[in-house]
Parts: sequence; C-alpha cells; structure tokens
Amino acid sequence: MIKTFRRWLRREEGVTAVEFSLVAMPLFTIIFGIIELSMFFASGTVLEGASAEAARRIRTGQVQQSEDPEQTFKDLLCNQGGTMLDCDNIQYEVIHVGGNSFSLADTMEPQFDDEGNLIPHPFDAGNDSDVILVRAYYKWEFLTPFISTMLTAGSGQDWVAHMATVVIRTEPYCTSLDPMACGGS
Repeated sequence: MIKTFRRWLRREEGVTAVEFSLVAMPLFTIIFGIIELSMFFASGTVLEGASAEAARRIRTGQVQQSEDPEQTFKDLLCNQGGTMLDCDNIQYEVIHVGGNSFSLADTMEPQFDDEGNLIPHPFDAGNDSDVILVRAYYKWEFLTPFISTMLTAGSGQDWVAHMATVVIRTEPYCTSLDPMACGGS
C-alpha cells in the first residue's frame, strides 16, 4: 500500500495541465489587454483622420452648399470613422471663429457636462474665406478593468476620451446658384 502511494506521488502526467491553468488567466488577460490598448490608440487615429476629411469638405464648401450641412458633415464623419467607432457616440462641434482669426480659435476651449460629454456649440460651417474650428470627441470604453484604472488614474470611470481638433480657413467658393455670378458659362 505504501509503495502504491509513493508511486502515485511521483506521477507527473497532470503537472503540465495544472501549471498551464495557473498561468493561463494572467496570460490571456495580458493578451486581451494588449489587443484592447492597440484598438484604443487606433481609434484615436481613425477619429483624427475622419475629422480631417470632414473638415476638408468644409474647406472646399461642399458641406455648406449641401441641402443639410450638419447632416452632410455628420455623414462624412461617420463614413470615415464608422468602421472602428460607434457613429452614434461621436460628438462634434463646428464653429465659425469670430473675427476670422486663427489666434482666436486657440481660446475656444471645449465645454463638458458632469458626465464628461462634449457640450457643442451650434453648428456653423461659415461661408467662403472664414476660419472654422472642427472638433470631434469620442469616449472609448474599456472592457479590461486594469487598463481603464491605469489610464484614468483611478478616477472610477471606465472610459478615456479622444479629441481631434482641426482649424481651417475655407476656400473662396461661390455661394450663388447662378453659374454666371461665379464666373461660369
């Protein structure tokens, strides 16, 4: 009986499974965290690209000359960023900078409510040769608890915000519906 018990103690068939079970949870948590952190940084890049593309359309007057400029802008922003970002959660503001001065745009700080949501100014894409500030804001919610804790310094929120800001001067474009008034034939 004692020999059988000693032989049983020396067996090693299940050691690998036990060792893997001890290492598996931290390993998969780290792998998932790396993937989620990569997606977080990629989403910031996507938001910046979408903001730049939508602002370019304001610069050329395509947004202002559409039937519904705000909806056109939102559609452009969503088409560019919708692959990675939830379009319904992209917050934005388009502001005509008074005095058409780039230096005044620097003083236009974003405003937020108590829950961290952007309080947008009324949509105003301006006209030709105006200075326009375009700001897009997105709250990325983390699934991995320790990443949100590290990035938010223990504030208790499970999200981190991305913000992209573009300041442009619109090109001189013709606002008249009469082609002759715009130098056309």
